[in-house]
This record gives sequence, structure tokens and C-alpha cells, in this order.
Amino acid sequence: QVQLVESGGGLVQAGGSLRLSCAASGSIFSINVMGWYRQAPGKQRELVALITSGGSINYTNSVKGRFTVSRDNAKNTVYLQMNSLKPEDTANYYCHVRNVRAEIYWGKGTLVTVSS
Repeated sequence: QVQLVESGGGLVQAGGSLRLSCAASGSIFSINVMGWYRQAPGKQRELVALITSGGSINYTNSVKGRFTVSRDNAKNTVYLQMNSLKPEDTANYYCHVRNVRAEIYWGKGTLVTVSS
């Protein structure tokens, strides 16, 4: 059993900040990639940010300069610091974990709502 426990979502005004966390536990064989996707109402799920075990990072263009992804390998935890939030950042944010066997796990999602 693999569990991904997300926390940190909520309601914030435009320009504000939130920090998401996702802790992975259970029978996860060597984690390679950790990160976040998001899905807004009526839209497809999209990549937000990914970080590899070696520290390589990939952001979607719309969050560059505003969001920062980081991880604590000892705790199997990934974070997403979100600054200068915009109403268009409103979505369910899903934790994403991929191990060296290319097995993928998803969290249940945490809702981020940015009011204008």
C-alpha cells in the first residue's frame, strides 16, 4: 500500500501565498520523481512542477518565478511554495510520485482557491 498525504491547500486572496506538502509512505520502491499537477474545473490535468532525486526541476511556464518546488528525500516529502498567487491558479493540486520502476502514484488532491 502506498499513501500520499497532501496538505496546505485553502482560500487565499490574489497576491497571497500558500505552501503545499505531500508525504509519501508505504511500499514505495526508490522514488525518482516527485511533484505536482493541477486540474481546474472543466480543464485537463496539467503539470505544475517536478523535481527529480538528483535535483533537476521542471516548471510549467505560467508558474515560473512564482512557485518553488523542493523535496526532503529523507522524509519522502515534496513541497510547493506558491507566491504571488493569481485567480487562474485556482485548481485541485495533486501530488505525483514516480519511482525508478516508472510506477506512478497520485494523491487525492488539495483544493487551492485564489480570490480576486
